[in-house]
Amino acid sequence: MSDAAVPLLQVPLHALHVELGARMVPFAGYAMPVQYPAGLMAEHNHTRAAAGLFDVSHMGQLRLVGPDAAAAFETLMPVDVIDLGVGKQRYGLLLNDEGGIIDDLMFVNRGHDIFVIVNGACKAGDMAHIQALIGSRCEVIPMPDQALFALQGPQAAAALQRLVPGVEKLVFMTGGAFNWQGTDLYITRSGYTGEDGFEISVPGDRAEPLARALLAQPEVRPIGLGARNSLRLEAGMCLYGNDIDTTTTPVEASLNWAIQKVRRTGGARAGGFPGAERVLGQLDGTVPLTRKRVGLIAQERVPVREHVELQNTSGRAIGQTTSGLLGPSANQPIAIGYVEPEYAAVGTPVVAMVRGKPVPMTVSAMPFVPNRYFRG
Repeated sequence: MSDAAVPLLQVPLHALHVELGARMVPFAGYAMPVQYPAGLMAEHNHTRAAAGLFDVSHMGQLRLVGPDAAAAFETLMPVDVIDLGVGKQRYGLLLNDEGGIIDDLMFVNRGHDIFVIVNGACKAGDMAHIQALIGSRCEVIPMPDQALFALQGPQAAAALQRLVPGVEKLVFMTGGAFNWQGTDLYITRSGYTGEDGFEISVPGDRAEPLARALLAQPEVRPIGLGARNSLRLEAGMCLYGNDIDTTTTPVEASLNWAIQKVRRTGGARAGGFPGAERVLGQLDGTVPLTRKRVGLIAQERVPVREHVELQNTSGRAIGQTTSGLLGPSANQPIAIGYVEPEYAAVGTPVVAMVRGKPVPMTVSAMPFVPNRYFRG
């Protein structure tokens, strides 16, 4: 059977998306809303100004349960899991034996379990990988019946606290259990847009009533995958499969900040994760880097998309872009890409070859638009 013949899975909000006029597209094996009638630009701008509701129920949710869960999970990633406080959230990276990124994920210490959210396209593989490597040390419990929403934007807290009082007390990268009309929710103050906002795990059979209640708030509009992509790119965040994959290490991807000190040097918990020799060697300079992820801004108003060759000013190929578009809020063409390390310094001029035409670009710091997380 060809891929085209495989029926797409449906998220719990499928009928609501259709009712709202969404254009549905295949994504990670699901039919997902790429945009609604207002269009990508209006959705992007509304999220930056007010609050946007994203259905991200295609993503994978799982629980790790047992007294050894944190120590076991820590063996899969170059990340501090053991010392993460109850109610605190962290960004993590599952690595293969070469230090390549199997997936990036978010996880929360909920006290009674570790709650993990992985990417939709990777979830089956991730769960099999986690089960195979640490399933003997803790219970690995998939949560296929849970839906997941992201409510993002500067007015997200005002809208959500009307329905779920107390949620406004959360700060960036923390989470808590809440209740809405008898439905148990788990909410974190986090997201993928660079804005303040929340991610809400809700039982699938209660997803539509909650979504309708959120959309009834004056600040909130539905937002599709198109604007989700433009928002995350302006925030300088990686898209798995584009900007990071199994051939990319965290250091090449400029994700050194995600590797806590306790996992880096000396000490009993340094290393001990897949690919540690290569990753730690790249960190301390004993293993040379051949490329580095950078932000790029075009000096002409020409969109530079993914898979565009990057050259130095002498015309030699030095890398390529992995994501790119005309940033609606940045109001200029922006991109993420990989270049040889000597071209990675902010301010370095490079040239993108867009359909044979040279477009001058400059290596830029990220994010391209200032983050507005609520840190209390």
